[in-house]
Amino acid sequence: MLRPRADVVVGPEDPPIPTADEVARMIGDADVVYTLPANPVNAEAIRGAKRLRMIATMGTGYDNIDIAAAKERQIPVSFAPGILDETTADGAFALLLAAARRLGEAERFLRAGRYRGWTPFMFTGQDVNHATLGVVGMGRIGTALSRRAKGFAMKVVYHDARRNEDAERELGAQYVESLDDLLARSDFVSLHVPLLPETRHLMNAERLRKMKRTAILINTSRGPVVDEKALADALKQGVIAGAGLDVYEREPAVEPALLALENVVLLPHIASASERTRTRMAVRAAENILAFLDGKPLLDPVP
Repeated sequence: MLRPRADVVVGPEDPPIPTADEVARMIGDADVVYTLPANPVNAEAIRGAKRLRMIATMGTGYDNIDIAAAKERQIPVSFAPGILDETTADGAFALLLAAARRLGEAERFLRAGRYRGWTPFMFTGQDVNHATLGVVGMGRIGTALSRRAKGFAMKVVYHDARRNEDAERELGAQYVESLDDLLARSDFVSLHVPLLPETRHLMNAERLRKMKRTAILINTSRGPVVDEKALADALKQGVIAGAGLDVYEREPAVEPALLALENVVLLPHIASASERTRTRMAVRAAENILAFLDGKPLLDPVP
């Protein structure tokens, strides 16, 4: 889509994720930057790219880009909202099911050649049907997850800075003003908040202790929303029963203590990874760039 309109220079396609300094070197002479969500485009990179006129990310989040630095230079930034909502909700619910029913543990057990036949209490997990799901952040993805939960006859409670009356009417979701109250009531807690100063380590040791001992925590939002060391301790000590994570504090690194635990399902940031959705994300970023090159308003400007 872009090659007929511009000289396209493609950076490394394989991990490891480039450092901020490497990104700065890569974009130094660029007029437009098309970035992946994991690439750090910081203030130094933006200020050092003297020709830079526009930044596009294929992600729905943009915390990897220093938006203030871009605004300082009047550089517009586009993102790709709405495209991955349903697919990410699928991924979050898959994590919930896998953690509840201990599917990762069971598969590793079988692959290791340890299965010797059916026994009545082997890998007994928790029922999802008729359980209470606590959704932290009832935006598009939180709402999509809640829709799936209703198919399992789950009771949905949610906490958000703003009430979502549409979700309350459509799904019977119950608003809970206090996050601590939601944590105490929920069998499963799923996080769907942006990474902001006030959400960093939202789930710390103190908050984890507010959860039921039988509860399971799911995070498909942003890694730093969860204090991984505190989570590992909580899982080891039986403060909570389990967890399912798709994102990490220092991605791609994962807290070593989590890797050693059986009662956590760990995925490599793939909640939105369907062929259709990832292709649509990539195309949308390109469409934003083409709109910019044509002198038109961006389709999805970062506010």
